Amino acid sequence: MTLDSTSVGPAPGALPTASADGAAAPPAAVPHRWLILAVLCLAQLVVVLDNTVLTVAVPVLTVELDAGTADVQWMINAYALMLSGLLLSAGSAVDRYGRRRMLLVGLVLFGLGSTAAGLARTAEQLIAARAGMGVGGALLATATLAVAMQVFDAAERSRAIGIWAATSALGFAAGPPIGGFVLAHLPWGAIFLVNVPIVVVCLLAGRILVPESRDPAGGRLDLGGAALSTAGLTAIVWAIISGPERGWASAPVLGVGTAGVLLLALFVGWERRCAHPMLDMHFFRDRRFVGAVCGVVLITFGATGALFLLTQQLQFVRGYPAWEAGLRMAPFALSIVALNVGGVAALAIRRLGLPAAIAVGMTLLAGGLALVTHGPSEGYATLLAGLLVMGTGCALANPAIVEAVMSAIPTHKAGAGAGVDGTMTEVGSSLGVAVLGAVLNARFGALLPAALAGAGSFPATLAAAGPDREEAVTTAFAEALRTGQTVGAFAVLVGGLVAAALLWRADRLAAGGRRPTTSTKPHI
Repeated sequence: MTLDSTSVGPAPGALPTASADGAAAPPAAVPHRWLILAVLCLAQLVVVLDNTVLTVAVPVLTVELDAGTADVQWMINAYALMLSGLLLSAGSAVDRYGRRRMLLVGLVLFGLGSTAAGLARTAEQLIAARAGMGVGGALLATATLAVAMQVFDAAERSRAIGIWAATSALGFAAGPPIGGFVLAHLPWGAIFLVNVPIVVVCLLAGRILVPESRDPAGGRLDLGGAALSTAGLTAIVWAIISGPERGWASAPVLGVGTAGVLLLALFVGWERRCAHPMLDMHFFRDRRFVGAVCGVVLITFGATGALFLLTQQLQFVRGYPAWEAGLRMAPFALSIVALNVGGVAALAIRRLGLPAAIAVGMTLLAGGLALVTHGPSEGYATLLAGLLVMGTGCALANPAIVEAVMSAIPTHKAGAGAGVDGTMTEVGSSLGVAVLGAVLNARFGALLPAALAGAGSFPATLAAAGPDREEAVTTAFAEALRTGQTVGAFAVLVGGLVAAALLWRADRLAAGGRRPTTSTKPHI
């Protein structure tokens, strides 16, 4: 943990200096650290909300902006693509130029993008504004976690990370009901304009409360690495998102996906030779780091994909509008928040250890998904019980896997760690939605009557079926969802157990006297 090394004096509550090797001295308690965490969580909340809040506005946008299907997809995906592509670069910038400074810059960019989105009058304007919001979102997603790593010591860090992770779960579930409530009372642009006062509050509070810190090594910005990583990650995420619609074997998907892989291979080679790399490749020699990163991808793949299918079940099978489906899923997010804010999850993680906490948490999440999928569908009781079990599992596993990633990287590289964690989360989430969505579509197509084969999505197929075959189509879709959710629950379980096993093995090797092969030591 370091002082800002520029000529500008440190902000109130500035962090202690680092030793020459980059290891932080024992920190004094940062004043108002829990209030700082509240500001960080509020900023993180709006970033996550804007991933899901737009789903309920699609019908309105289609009419008012005369948007076609491709336009709507880009309105939603422009934000996610820009966010995922820039996370590694944003993490590097956060460490090099100051975590507080980049937090404030991210807030300004996000606020400007939200204003432009709220005032947009064409589909093209809204797509461009959403992309701008993604730039600010990438800085916020990395800076908020990096600042939390600096202002909390090891004794409190686990609970702080848990609360930060719980905020993301709350944002995921709260997006549709918040969007639905806003649309019921205000024009669609208010969905984005409500971000502006939140951004202003975070800007003022962050300017006053958040201390500055940065990587003492500093160095020049790695422009080559930033360009290669951004282009490569954007290409891969685009291919993953587009695969189900365009076809995995289509020339655009294969071409862009292959180009993304080649660009990332060039990025790895560049980083190995760069004097000041944005991502130190030596981290990948640490088994704990590799296990944690693999765990993020595996866990988010199963969890996000299965939750995506659950929202499909609530909307298309049970007939709830998007905002009401989100509202009925609220106990999932609220249980995560309650267990983390109350410190219960942090206490359980400390007693179990990270590998066991991940294993237990993901087993509970898989069990809750199985209960929701195969339990009685009448009424709300079974769904509520399943959501609470799922929330308990996520309350354990999510902060444990984030802590596993961040503990494998020294605290003066917290921005880089946050960038890696965020990038792997986005890749795993995109893969989960795409792959489990493909399972759903394949099973749905196989169960449809021959006359309706190839009709497309569930709404399109239902429209083509006519009144006589509506029940058959709905039954086929419900069965296809059941298959996809079962695969998702299995993926969650396997991903959690594999991640736990990798971390357990890394810890066992370290305890046996073998030093990590990186030149730095974990700080948690």
